[in-house]
Amino acid sequence: MLQRIHTREIGEVEMSELKAATPAILTRGSLGHLIDGKWREPASGERIDTMNPATGEVLTTLARGNADDVDRAVRSARSAFEGPWSRFTPHQRQALLNKAHDLVEEHYDELALLESLDVGVPLSRARNSKGNILRTILFFASQTMNCAGQTLPNSIGGNYTTLTLKAPVGVVGGIIPWNGPLISQWWILGGALATGCTVVMKPAEDASLTTLRTAELLLEAGLPEGVVNVVTGLGSEAGAALAEHPDVDRIAFTGSTDTGRNIIRASAGNMKRLQLELGGKSPDIVFADADLDRAVPGAAMGVFANSGQVCFAGTRVFVERKIQNEFVSRIVDFGRTLKVGDPLDPDTDLGPLISQKQLDRVSGYVSVGDEQGADLVLGGRRMLGDVANGYFIEPTIFNNVSNDMTIAREEIFGPVVSIIPFDTADEALTLANDTQYGLGGAVWSRDIGTVNTMMHGIKSGTVWVNCYGIIDPSIGFGGYKHSGYGWKGGPQHVDGFLFQKSVYINGD
Repeated sequence: MLQRIHTREIGEVEMSELKAATPAILTRGSLGHLIDGKWREPASGERIDTMNPATGEVLTTLARGNADDVDRAVRSARSAFEGPWSRFTPHQRQALLNKAHDLVEEHYDELALLESLDVGVPLSRARNSKGNILRTILFFASQTMNCAGQTLPNSIGGNYTTLTLKAPVGVVGGIIPWNGPLISQWWILGGALATGCTVVMKPAEDASLTTLRTAELLLEAGLPEGVVNVVTGLGSEAGAALAEHPDVDRIAFTGSTDTGRNIIRASAGNMKRLQLELGGKSPDIVFADADLDRAVPGAAMGVFANSGQVCFAGTRVFVERKIQNEFVSRIVDFGRTLKVGDPLDPDTDLGPLISQKQLDRVSGYVSVGDEQGADLVLGGRRMLGDVANGYFIEPTIFNNVSNDMTIAREEIFGPVVSIIPFDTADEALTLANDTQYGLGGAVWSRDIGTVNTMMHGIKSGTVWVNCYGIIDPSIGFGGYKHSGYGWKGGPQHVDGFLFQKSVYINGD
């Protein structure tokens, strides 16, 4: 179950010290691209502002990358791939990832503060993610020794030995989302560095700081120049150029389904390999026999965590009709306990949305839900008062939503719950699967037969039972239908950075 864990309960560094700190990267003035191990000015000379979504103030300015910057970064990555990086043994790559783990651990409070300032995630949540991020790095370090082929029997006859080998695909383009760059980047960096690939990262224009700082730490860990490069800028410019570049061998992207389609089209030029984690409208099914003491906060935080800015958020909560009134009463009461406000306040549960654009989008969906007849039972308004300059919105709950309403069909990416009643398990399953998406899903029940039916019947890449949102890097997750394809985590994820070749040896 997702929980609210405040920084004061973690107790590694006093909050007052963190609030007074300014990450060093923000004291340098305007930031450039990080290409070939050095800070580079943008080819165009143009810049973009990156904002603190909690205050609406400019944190710093970033280089506005274009096709020329991307080409320079890709050439650097190709040179490193064919040069010094190609001579690193699996053991050396493992040692480097272990060193990176130690540096991330050493600098984690700085990284968490950057994430909070840049994304608006509550600092308590960012700091509580430390264990997950460190486990992810260690998982990929363990995979450096597993990039192996097989010796296979054959039916050729004669004195032939047959085997397969695996080799790194080459230059990987990583396009990182704004809702959680601190962990999202490691799904790309980890697989690439474990297998011997090189990387050009394009972080979201709204949240680039932790990616730039992490790349610096990797250089400090001993990574050869050019193995990891970071080009900042707009998705329509730098991101599109990276997706189209003829010398990029693989693209890993997390973001909207519409942008995913554009990347698929752009990949056709040189048949890039793709891993796409796209949109979601995940079903969270609560049966009458569920333990509501767990199901209510679990379902609520399955949506409200990170202010609803999570691809697999369980935004369609299907509730068995016989407990609908009780469930709604309890989830509304729970929502009222959540504190929305300053991400640096240890008591804050929900921070702002990432931008004014996202605030307008979410507010628009709230209006549409009301117009289409859903019952707004909690929230729905922009937060004013002490947080008037930030992009804050109240936790929002709609009751008596029908599965054909806009708020039940389209991804909102905000803290908006749609409660949809059902009468039978068959009806719940039909409604749950009546969506173009298939990223996540969950069931809350104490009946093993019900759980078994739902976990086999829900058409999504991940299913949670009596919990929500748990992710382990050694197991992983992925999408189905319009939620994308390719796997993140586990040996299968690492395999995506490799290609296989067969070898036939004539022993005569």
